[in-house]
Amino acid sequence: MPLNHNPTIRQRRLARRLRELRIAAGLTHADTAEVLGSAESKVGRIENAQSGVRLPDLRALLDAYGVTDAQERAEIETLSREAKKKGWWSHYANAVDSAYAAYVAEEWEASELYNVETSLVPGLLQIPEYAEAVARLQRPDLTDEERAAQIKVRGERRQVLSREIPLQLWTIITESVLYHRTAAPSVMKEQLESLLADSRKPNIQLQVLPREDPMNACLFGPFVIMTFPATAETDIIYTESPTSTLYYEEQSDVDTYTTLFRRLNVAAANASRSRTLIQAALKEAM
Repeated sequence: MPLNHNPTIRQRRLARRLRELRIAAGLTHADTAEVLGSAESKVGRIENAQSGVRLPDLRALLDAYGVTDAQERAEIETLSREAKKKGWWSHYANAVDSAYAAYVAEEWEASELYNVETSLVPGLLQIPEYAEAVARLQRPDLTDEERAAQIKVRGERRQVLSREIPLQLWTIITESVLYHRTAAPSVMKEQLESLLADSRKPNIQLQVLPREDPMNACLFGPFVIMTFPATAETDIIYTESPTSTLYYEEQSDVDTYTTLFRRLNVAAANASRSRTLIQAALKEAM
């Protein structure tokens, strides 16, 4: 389900969580409307992130849904209070498309991110020169100003890796990514050196899937699994194509991608061996 940045990502997360709680409690929209003393349409608007929910109503819903854990209630109330806040990415609303802005917002809210890349260096680990080369290849129609804005946003995204509570990033890339001449040799050299440096950071786990490994046949394209700090929140899967971006939230979909990531994790080279593979590619780039 494609997301946009209006409503905010926090609003969508709150709506999704309230819908999950209602279903788990075995209640219908009519039951919930009775709790609130409102029309069913109000419940629908809340669960579709089309309207917010007042704190008294939220607490009444949590009571009706049987949410008694103090920490869980506090997390949901905090999410509700912050639902209308916008992040740094909102300043670029006119410079990047809504689908990309939505992804950046989700990424910033995540506590853990599991990323599989089959063609490119992961976005969070791209140096500016490499990011520019990718933008020129993928979007030759962009103006210099639009391209510069995209590269600036890409650089700002890296803040998620060094904020007070940094994102925990676990990424698996296919070995072929290291050899794609996406940019000039000097840029590829710098990019590979940057990958080596990033792979040694405590919150980044980087693995390379060797070219000869049969698990390459299980890859249908890049994907991202996002995990959020609230203990009760469900994970989200993100995939993209040249014409669309998709978010999967159903548990069965999440389980399918999580299982695939675990299989790739086992098949891919460990951190030390992965650095050896990157160094081998670096020698060729030189």
